[in-house]
Amino acid sequence: MELNINNRNYQVPDTPDRPLLWVIRDEIGLKGTKFSCEIGICGNCTVHIDGNPARSCITLLSTAQGRQIKTIEGLAETSAEGEIIYHPVQQAFLDEQVPQCGWCQPAQMMTAAALLDQNPNPNNEEIQQTMSGVYCRCGTYDRIRQAVARAANQAGSG
Repeated sequence: MELNINNRNYQVPDTPDRPLLWVIRDEIGLKGTKFSCEIGICGNCTVHIDGNPARSCITLLSTAQGRQIKTIEGLAETSAEGEIIYHPVQQAFLDEQVPQCGWCQPAQMMTAAALLDQNPNPNNEEIQQTMSGVYCRCGTYDRIRQAVARAANQAGSG
């Protein structure tokens, strides 16, 4: 079975009933996507599938096959000179000093990036509603919302 993750094709064993999370972490070795609840509630395993946020712990390989999967490792870009260019959400999370323990940060950023792709100018209620689907153990929700708003403002002015 072939999976396209971060614009790269990977061959994985053809067992379509396996969760995508374990393939991403254990077989491909991309450790940014976190394991937490394993039942799709906490959101900490969020990746993009065809640009939409998806819980990789409950997404089966059969659902992901033939689709574009993006993990936190694929959110930033690399310039021709090899310089890392952070996604506006990643830069805003740094600027707002959001990370504390860091466990939820990949999923928070993936959720925020999908929101801004679909709605480049969300209001505070839309940000709060979307971001409430990813649990933060440290309770940095205010900084998370501020970072998403900053990323929207930066993207709109750039």
